[in-house]
Amino acid sequence: MFAGEVVLVLLILALTRRVRDTPPPKTRPRLDLVGTGLSMAGLGMIVFGILKASSWGLVRAKAGGPDLLGLSPTIWLILAGALVLYGFFSWEDRLVDRGGEPLFDPAILKISHLLGGLMTFMFQFFLQGAVFFIVPLFLSVALGLSAIDTGLRVLPLSLALLVAAIGIPRMRPQANPRRVSRIGILLILAGIIVLVGGIDIDADAGVVLWPMLLIGFGIGALASQLGAVTVSAVPDDQAAEVGGLQNTFTNLGASLGTAIAGTVLLLVLTSAFLTNVTDNPTIPQEVKDAADVELASGIPFMSDADLEEAMQAAGQGAEVTQAAVEANRAARIEALDATLIVLAVIGVVALFPPAACRSSTRGRRRRTEQRPAEPSHRTRGGRRTTTQGIVAAAGGRAGVHSLACPERRPGRGGEGERRPRTR
Repeated sequence: MFAGEVVLVLLILALTRRVRDTPPPKTRPRLDLVGTGLSMAGLGMIVFGILKASSWGLVRAKAGGPDLLGLSPTIWLILAGALVLYGFFSWEDRLVDRGGEPLFDPAILKISHLLGGLMTFMFQFFLQGAVFFIVPLFLSVALGLSAIDTGLRVLPLSLALLVAAIGIPRMRPQANPRRVSRIGILLILAGIIVLVGGIDIDADAGVVLWPMLLIGFGIGALASQLGAVTVSAVPDDQAAEVGGLQNTFTNLGASLGTAIAGTVLLLVLTSAFLTNVTDNPTIPQEVKDAADVELASGIPFMSDADLEEAMQAAGQGAEVTQAAVEANRAARIEALDATLIVLAVIGVVALFPPAACRSSTRGRRRRTEQRPAEPSHRTRGGRRTTTQGIVAAAGGRAGVHSLACPERRPGRGGEGERRPRTR
């Protein structure tokens, strides 16, 4: 497997010679080291805190786990990460006002089309990362398939993704990006729901075929639209910033999706397994008591063979071992279903416009109609700009790409019909 990856990397390196490089900038940009450190620290603390929630507890500390003032370190990490991110945005604003070179100008997040596209990007990769975490677990651990067989069962998703991502722009080049994106999310949601209905104790590997096709078509539909939506939402000189934001939102979505899916999976798995063990009369009371103490912090997602080997190594008899295997098998299915249901709820939320998008557009309209605009000039890279100027300049480019904000309808000539006006 690794030898094949080496061949692919060598092929990619050989093909990079055909890529035309852009001309170097006249002035070499300086990396915002403070902003880079703040963003890494803030996002890292939030994601790491969510990852450890299954073993530390979300708010209340688990028995035998670390605690700070009686609370789990998870909640403290999430709160600290949020405060660091607030400091990051404050630092970027301060750097822009002083004429420095920030990682990005926070003012561009006030562009409704850009914000809607970035939020949809995050939801897409959230669901995508969670599905890529759950389905291989079900196939390889619950069903015991090999790595190659697991990959073959997931292959329909990749094929459907390619068909949708390439076919939609060719067959429907004038398709409404917001409509296509919502259809894509609906397809992902439908695939998750079908997967919830198909996974049970007696299920085989065939239950993932239709869910993989539906999810693949959904991801492909989103991939065919979102890139154009975000890049076209700003002037050309800010395309690089949008590319960085897009990568940040996608990586954040994938990280949060994997972290939250893993956390929910282990929490439900531990609770369901301990409940099944406690309710099983075949398992001796001393084994139940030991399980409550030793497994309270969480149990791994184990296959039947691994659990049988662990039980035999602990000196348990065949009857107790079989009872534990059945309890674990039922708990696995319950944990998978619960995690997929959580993903389905998040998929429903992704169908609606982001609240920040609606409030920013409507609020800006009300403020500009009530009082004269007093833009604060911001110097950046030797030129003077304004927050309203950024939004207005982007509006002319993004009028045809209304994704998540129903207030902005595409008009003739690519211009939005309704724009904030200043008196």
